[in-house]
Amino acid sequence: MTSDIKTALLTGGNGNLGRLVGDQLLERGVQVIKFDIPGTEPANTHPNETIVIGDMRNSQTLAGLLQDYQPDTIYHLASLLSGSSAADHQAAWDINATGSFQLLQLSLEHKVNRFFFASTNASYGGKVEDPLPESAEQWPENIYGATKVAVERLGVFFKQTHGLDFRVLRFPLVISPFAPTTAVTAFPSHAFRAAMNGESFVFPVNAQAGMSTIFLEDVISSIIDYTSAPKQQLTNHAYNLHAYHLTTQMVIDEILKRYPDFQYSFDVNNTVQSLFDNWPNVVIDKSAREDWGWQPKYDFADSAERMFDWIAEGE
Repeated sequence: MTSDIKTALLTGGNGNLGRLVGDQLLERGVQVIKFDIPGTEPANTHPNETIVIGDMRNSQTLAGLLQDYQPDTIYHLASLLSGSSAADHQAAWDINATGSFQLLQLSLEHKVNRFFFASTNASYGGKVEDPLPESAEQWPENIYGATKVAVERLGVFFKQTHGLDFRVLRFPLVISPFAPTTAVTAFPSHAFRAAMNGESFVFPVNAQAGMSTIFLEDVISSIIDYTSAPKQQLTNHAYNLHAYHLTTQMVIDEILKRYPDFQYSFDVNNTVQSLFDNWPNVVIDKSAREDWGWQPKYDFADSAERMFDWIAEGE
């Protein structure tokens, strides 16, 4: 499926998402260049893999990357996450927005064929319709979401004006064994780990809180499938994805099936609760299913099973 992708540059390539996308590309014979910040270097590398350390804010470093490796495809995964973005607005804009703009410009100069950008449902912000229609307007209420919308719009400008094959996926809440410990909204993932470690867990939302969700392995496969799809099949600039609706109580029930002595309590964080109350339980992803065959492989029970296995294997 990736026969036209020969050399791929992955920003944020040493992170958990970048590493797993990179593994899938390497299995398909793609030459992979992973660009990331210091301190993320892996212990071992694949023969077709190159690790480059640097900063998205350094335009000379980015220019050197494209000059030296001439990637035909870019997977732009590097981003300051929501919590860090809220703590430092300037860094969020410099890394997420300005760095992306520089990379888009360089993509044109070096004739990159395809540019994939990982976005999020946080780009909608506020209280939205449920189910969320594909035509919903994006009015984010935090700096993280604002930077994502900015890059989406920049990419579409480069696509319409300069012909760059720019592609976007917007992901809902992701269930992942690698969820950052500082990401409060990732509490379902954290609860699984706590249960397996024999620890109690405090949920920051009530038992009824829930939202549209997807499992990590479906995220990886969706990125590979989408970027492999023929350009002429794609009718949208960006696609929303949805796998299942997940609630706090569903997480508790699934954990108790395996760990009946699991101890938990609730200490509602009003900010997190508000997010879950306002974000959609279902996201319409009809175009992704029709245009390039998106189909989640994991429901929540399957996601939980794989989470337990993945954590037990030491990731």
